[in-house]
Amino acid sequence: MGNIAGKTVVITGASRGIGAEAGRVFAQAGANVVLVARGAKEIDALAAEIGSAALAVRCDVSDYPSVQAMIDQSVAHFGGVDVLINNAGVVEPIAHLTDADPDAWGKVIDINLKGVFYGMRAAVPHMIERGGGSVLTISSGAAHGPVEAWSHYSASKAAANMLNRCLDKETGEANIRAIGLSPGTVATQMQKEIKASGINPVSQLNWEDHIPADWPARALLWMCSSDADEFLGSEILLRDEDIRKRVGLI
Repeated sequence: MGNIAGKTVVITGASRGIGAEAGRVFAQAGANVVLVARGAKEIDALAAEIGSAALAVRCDVSDYPSVQAMIDQSVAHFGGVDVLINNAGVVEPIAHLTDADPDAWGKVIDINLKGVFYGMRAAVPHMIERGGGSVLTISSGAAHGPVEAWSHYSASKAAANMLNRCLDKETGEANIRAIGLSPGTVATQMQKEIKASGINPVSQLNWEDHIPADWPARALLWMCSSDADEFLGSEILLRDEDIRKRVGLI
């Protein structure tokens, strides 16, 4: 995976933020990119911007048949899938646990946790047949510590971290490179939603406190290289200055 040129990269949640920037960064590096989101407008526009190396696919990651169909379409169009970036995730509705709507709480689990599993389940068997691949999952500091009014988000990210570790244990010998990325706070629409909630310290951060979305996108590209192999089965913290230097952000 040292040279991403000609490889096919599936990116969920590609309509904006980290996902959209990852589409641009990987395409600029010579990869084919499959831009995945529930709505077509933004990913269609991004695919038109990138050109023939991009395929936009509408997909609800919380629905397994939709995810399997998306992977099948990616294979049919580009001939295979080499990298899966589990980026799709939501934090709303932000609410204290005792006030949370159970159905809305569960929908966050469906997207942030089941969506990660569904992507792995659909893509990894194909990767194994091809001799290996990379599964990169966006994590969060909330995976490792409770955050007020984020019980759904913290729980889902903690569980997704364990999925990453399980995938490494089960398929590492089959050359599946499973790595998580905890980017810190990023200047995306999600941070605007968090800011509007006014709940917990994260909502009190200023906009300039957040890193630009292309930083984690560039980190994801670096994670496809052997230089990141020491992190297989674990998470990379983009707040770490040494990591930022290795990625080329400093």
